[in-house]
Amino acid sequence: MTNQSKTRKAPPPIVFILMGLIIFGGTKLLKQNSQQVSNLLPSIAQPQLLKKSFSLGEHLLIMAKATDEKKEGINAFADQDYQSAIASFQASLEQFPNDPETLIYLNNAQVATLNPVKIAVVAPISSDLNLAQEMLRGVAQAQNEFNSQGGKLQVEIVNDENEPKIAIEVANQLVKDQSILGLVGHYSSDASLAAAPIYQQNGLVAISPISTSTSLADAGDYIFRTVPSDFLAGNSLAEYFLGKLSKQKAAIFYNSESNYSKSLKDAFSTSLLSNGGEIVAELDVIDPNFDADRAVQQAMNQGAEALVLLTNSTTLNQTFEIAKVNNRQLPLLGGDDLYIPETLESAGENMVGMVLAVPWHIEGNTNPDFIQAANNLWKGKVNWRTAMAYDATQSLIPGIEDNPSRKGIQQTLSQADFSITGASGTVKFLPSGDRNQAVQLVQVEVDSNSEFGYSFVPLD
Repeated sequence: MTNQSKTRKAPPPIVFILMGLIIFGGTKLLKQNSQQVSNLLPSIAQPQLLKKSFSLGEHLLIMAKATDEKKEGINAFADQDYQSAIASFQASLEQFPNDPETLIYLNNAQVATLNPVKIAVVAPISSDLNLAQEMLRGVAQAQNEFNSQGGKLQVEIVNDENEPKIAIEVANQLVKDQSILGLVGHYSSDASLAAAPIYQQNGLVAISPISTSTSLADAGDYIFRTVPSDFLAGNSLAEYFLGKLSKQKAAIFYNSESNYSKSLKDAFSTSLLSNGGEIVAELDVIDPNFDADRAVQQAMNQGAEALVLLTNSTTLNQTFEIAKVNNRQLPLLGGDDLYIPETLESAGENMVGMVLAVPWHIEGNTNPDFIQAANNLWKGKVNWRTAMAYDATQSLIPGIEDNPSRKGIQQTLSQADFSITGASGTVKFLPSGDRNQAVQLVQVEVDSNSEFGYSFVPLD
């Protein structure tokens, strides 16, 4: 039997149209569902990822110079073998006595079985380790002193990467943990402002030792800070500019994406203008078209008598380039974010004579006992970030002693007669949660005894 070919008719056009719509629609739906699943994954995975950013002693958060003994202590702490953890942490501190993470974990292990009270400290460990450690040293020193006098304080260290979005996630986790009675943090103004509504709504006291934005004063009655606000720093810089320098016209460099930078710019500008000064230029260092050479030349062409560098720590490259281009032609003023070793190490020659407004300086300090204790504990000098974090932790302790509850701590801090003696003198809070304390002006000077060849020296 022979096969006979059969003529097949093509389907009518409508069939192809319908098939195309089905395929297109199915593909679109698949993409939408995939996107929805993808959007869900971060929120599902986040708690597990975030968990490793919290530690009482069971996780290693600071990898740099982590000794074998420290790692052994962390493993023992995680296994609730606190005696072994204590021995290991002590051995690690003998090698690196200026490691605040290890000291906090040691103190935590020593009181772990004694029904301790807990607070947290939120620091930018993975974004700027040096700044985070400066902050942690203040907390560790206060905890160490309190526990050595019979206190039972544990401190949970939290890394928020100095990112507002992560700060929100951190805050949500902290308020859920009812064993946390208060916290020291966050670091940047942006992170503090992002997290503050969560602490306020859930009644958890947060005391920032670093965040200076004036906006934080409106965050609520559970939000405090031991660092003077930008209002005071801006006023001091403006007074120095108009008085000591006898200048009138200033050019401001700032970061429009930083709440701290904008807050300090507004405070300085308001004070300067209200006292007869003039702002000849406001230059945004993160503008895509920003060029330090052109910007400095523009400022000079417009009659600037000084360059006011109110930038933040994320724009150091632009800031140092401005100073290099200026080449010490015009006086420089700046905020506390420039009070870092990098300013001296990378730009010291161009920064000589620059005046910064900072919350505290060790040579202008009024509490010698704190300085001596800090030197003995850390085997070196500390700066304003350590002092402010120490004050923040000390501020939580009276409430912990008198009424160890979230509400009790807030009520203690809010009392009109509340005061403690901190690293920087008497600590008292205004109704806004701000601390009414003058800032310290410091100047970059040549110093042959400094490892960088330059130092920050307090002005009278």
